[in-house]
Amino acid sequence: MWYFPERDYYMYALINIAFALLAGLMMTRLFNKGHLPDVTAFLVAGVFIGPFVLGRFGFAGLGFSSYDQVAQLGVISDVAMGFIAFSIGNEFRLEQLRHTGRKALVIGVIQAMAATVFVDAFLLGFHALFPALLSAPAAITLGAIASATAPAATLMVVRQYKARGELTSLLLPIVALDDAVGLIVFALSFGIARALISGTVSLVSVMVEPLVEIFCSLLLGAVAGMVLTKLETMFHSNTNRNSMTIAFVFLTVGLSSLRFEVGGIHVGFSSLLVCMMLSTVFCNFSQLSEDLMGRADRWSQPLLAVFFVISGAELQLDVFSQPMLVLIGVIYILARSFGKYIGARTSARGVGCSPKVVKYLGITLLPQAGVALGMCVSAQQLGPQDGPLVRNIILFSVLIYELVGPLMTKQALKAAGEITEKPPEVVERRARALAAANPKELAQRLQNAKRKKQGKKVSC
Repeated sequence: MWYFPERDYYMYALINIAFALLAGLMMTRLFNKGHLPDVTAFLVAGVFIGPFVLGRFGFAGLGFSSYDQVAQLGVISDVAMGFIAFSIGNEFRLEQLRHTGRKALVIGVIQAMAATVFVDAFLLGFHALFPALLSAPAAITLGAIASATAPAATLMVVRQYKARGELTSLLLPIVALDDAVGLIVFALSFGIARALISGTVSLVSVMVEPLVEIFCSLLLGAVAGMVLTKLETMFHSNTNRNSMTIAFVFLTVGLSSLRFEVGGIHVGFSSLLVCMMLSTVFCNFSQLSEDLMGRADRWSQPLLAVFFVISGAELQLDVFSQPMLVLIGVIYILARSFGKYIGARTSARGVGCSPKVVKYLGITLLPQAGVALGMCVSAQQLGPQDGPLVRNIILFSVLIYELVGPLMTKQALKAAGEITEKPPEVVERRARALAAANPKELAQRLQNAKRKKQGKKVSC
């Protein structure tokens, strides 16, 4: 085994980040042949270089040998989630909200509540049959976590395939609203779960603190957005303006980690809500916002790729060694999936959405990751038995959802007609750009473009 001296820790971390990005990019080349989303490729690359595969060999800088090493790069995940939220906030432009705001709000609340109700019903039924395997507080907590949806994977699929249409315009605001809805649902359900254990109910922690967190997050994001809008007018260079935008995303992510107590009420912030509000205010008050947010998106692409590779490395495959945990996890996945799909389908029909939105929206809401894992931290308060159980079940579900969810999102958007094939002239132009590097690939791509024009099947 070879290693870096302790004083070279930062060199080790940089090499690990570079290796993670390279591994993810190389995996996309393999997955593209099967027409799979880049998100799935990044996650699989993370599993490959994680503690269960390449990390077992202990080569410093070439894979993560422990989950502690993965956790040391947590700041990258925090910043990446900030940029994801900042990008989603762009969907809350007033002219768009006039058309989709009411629909997104209704669907967002109902589908989240439906997922919670379905999971509660199925898991409380399992508890009634096997009380020794799953307690009622654990079942209720899992139901609360079920409301959360992962915005990162959804956004990456939309970006990669440049999805556009009614379904996409509804999807991103709904995913954004999930954070606020999830915070409230989790606080209420988790308060009930703790009351079942202790016999007492704290109205402050159940009702007041989640509302305070949402209000403070939106207020902080709004203030930061107004300051950013004002400061952007002081610069005339797009490069400097872009730097200012990126600095504010870093700043708001950092400020979101603040925690303090006022009059017995614990005050905290949701980085997702703060960054979404930052973006919402900025995009509605700055005339330069559309161009600057596009530049910020392009700047953050490598960061998001590393984020997903790290997320893949965090997935713990040892959960498959516990059959009963897998069984409960399967019940959780099925119940949550039914709840999301039926809740989205019913509410979309109720607010007058088109048939394609009614049919496919629920499928795009299945991915689950970061927010759910964050809720698991609070779930540790359930005790030494229920806390780890909830965490392992969510880890199992995240493993399945993150690997399968992006592909299902892509297929749903494609079936809805919002992901279209590249025009033959675009394919031909890109093929010619590769001529110097690979003449054989050029010939194959030109032939495929010609066959597409003729409506014939293309070869791989």
